[in-house]
Amino acid sequence: MQTFTAERGADTPDELWLLEHPPVFTLGLNAKPGHLLAPGDIPVVPTDRGGQVTYHGPGQLVGYLLFDIARRGLGVQRLVGLMEQAVIDLLAGQGITAGRRDDAPGVYVDGAKIAALGLRVKRGRSYHGLALNVDMDLEPFGRINPCGYAGLPVTQLRDLGISLDLDAVSEHLASHLTRLLG
Repeated sequence: MQTFTAERGADTPDELWLLEHPPVFTLGLNAKPGHLLAPGDIPVVPTDRGGQVTYHGPGQLVGYLLFDIARRGLGVQRLVGLMEQAVIDLLAGQGITAGRRDDAPGVYVDGAKIAALGLRVKRGRSYHGLALNVDMDLEPFGRINPCGYAGLPVTQLRDLGISLDLDAVSEHLASHLTRLLG
């Protein structure tokens, strides 16, 4: 995604990559070592996205938004808001009420984080994106202070009674992102 962003031209179409990662902790540019409590045998990878530490693993949908936000007339805060709204709308379609927090980007259900966001913007072009917990082992989140918040509860679609598989969630998320971002 870094190469794609660095090499894209003014007319390069935007792309949305939806995928799953093997178990990994990622550290954002602002990550404080104290938020990585006990990684054990899970690899720790520094990244150039914003934010603190998070976990990615099987059963989590990761969306990389490779967008020319300058061409779209979007600022970073507006893009973050639209990404959050796409997840909120996806959850609403499943009968789940979700929301934002002013002090911590992401999407929350009853105070528990279900989706994390972390972006990087260079020359008006975004990369990195969001991670939505679908049906995964949440134990590794206990080895970190998720997004820099000690004791932050984390949830997932499965625990909210939503039994959609990763492919179905991918389709729903892509639909909502496409509708909101054009």
